[in-house]
Amino acid sequence: MKRVQDVMTKDPACCTPSDSLQQVARMMLDYDCGAIPVVETASTMRPIGIITDRDIACRSVALGKNPLQMTAADCMTPHCATVSPEDSIEECEDIMRENQVRRVVVVDNDGKCCGIVVQAHIARYASEMELAGVLRDISQPSHTAHAKM
Repeated sequence: MKRVQDVMTKDPACCTPSDSLQQVARMMLDYDCGAIPVVETASTMRPIGIITDRDIACRSVALGKNPLQMTAADCMTPHCATVSPEDSIEECEDIMRENQVRRVVVVDNDGKCCGIVVQAHIARYASEMELAGVLRDISQPSHTAHAKM
């Protein structure tokens, strides 16, 4: 049985709430990713949220705010979904479904960010039927889409 640790991206780039959006966007460019876990501090590495390229676009640019004057805290989604490295891929899929998210942060036994699992990781290991179910479930319209902005 495949575990999260078998498919996750290990030691992902992370930011802190006080990092500028420009720094976060630069990390996304440098690491070729669309999501960065937000951690309390660089020393604790305890995840407190996640910020995506879409968060930056929708919570700053689309609202007419100047992203160069904003921080990760201004745009991040708080309370990110998490899994442990020992969890099965199926457990990870369940978390993604329940939270309707395309990415989950992986935390170790100390609660520190040690990885990230994205939809593409699941796609590599799931059957076509299983993948279709995961995609359908996490892509359901959110009733709170506008309330988050």
